[in-house]
Amino acid sequence: MRKYSIFRIPADLAPEQRRERRRMLAQLGIAWLAMMQVMMFAFPGYLRSESMSAETLDTLDKAIYMMNWAGLLLTMPVVLYSALPIWKGAWHSIRRGRVGMDIPVAVGILIAFFPSVHTTWTGRGEVYFDSVTMFVAFLMTARYLELCAKQSVDRSANRGEQYSLIESFRVHITHNANRLAFWFIVIQVALAVLLGIAWFIYRPEHALAVVVALFVMSCPCALSMAVPTAVAAAQSGLSACPAQREIEVKELVRNTRKISLQNLHGSIAWHFLMTPLAAVGLVQPWLAAIAMFVSSIAVGLNSLRVYRHRVRTAYTPTPQSTV
Repeated sequence: MRKYSIFRIPADLAPEQRRERRRMLAQLGIAWLAMMQVMMFAFPGYLRSESMSAETLDTLDKAIYMMNWAGLLLTMPVVLYSALPIWKGAWHSIRRGRVGMDIPVAVGILIAFFPSVHTTWTGRGEVYFDSVTMFVAFLMTARYLELCAKQSVDRSANRGEQYSLIESFRVHITHNANRLAFWFIVIQVALAVLLGIAWFIYRPEHALAVVVALFVMSCPCALSMAVPTAVAAAQSGLSACPAQREIEVKELVRNTRKISLQNLHGSIAWHFLMTPLAAVGLVQPWLAAIAMFVSSIAVGLNSLRVYRHRVRTAYTPTPQSTV
């Protein structure tokens, strides 16, 4: 797939799209660099145990206090710059009076970030800067892959009759996927709010971690990638191996539909598998971010099967009848 990869910046890409891709790549890079360093700063907190001696705890608490401030300083550019598309998307949804995927994501970041700032200032409690930076880094990675796929689709939309069937399929299934994502967000956010209230009543010391994990799980990143990546893979396959007959295009559309539905149903199943675990406090926010990232990568890898199937069938010789 190297020649027709959706991740390579095409030479004929529009200047605005090229700037958008480079800007998102910069946001992604900063988020990943900060995430790795903030996780190192969070390491002393992972070591703390009440079974330690008083002298050891005092020394460790001082180190944790300093590391929390360092983590805050590095998390700030992630929240203010790397997560900028999230804030813009959430504000756009609010202005339109709609529940977009950026709203629960923004709420999850805020719920984790501001209590962590308060903890850093007072020196009491737990911080979630590692979860915030990890969530943003993983989310922006999924967004970058989605952007590459969508730009590939946009460039292929007007290439001729061979692509018209794929484009018609994309429009139809995208509408259904968006409706599915809407109800997914509504259900996940409702669960996060209701379960968060229950935790604040009965176990307030663990409530924040559970609520953050649930809001992280409410991000439909894999759902939003399900169709664009499959369609982009189909169009890359068609570019690499142009169809000679209409039946080949129809077969490609059928396979793309199958993979798209696998992506949609698989990502929903994965989220609903992890949500109960998060609801009972078994999934920490950082683990929820990893789970979200894994589902997004799985969708991308599954979509590559469309391209491989097209190349394989295109180069499979047609059986010849024998006399």
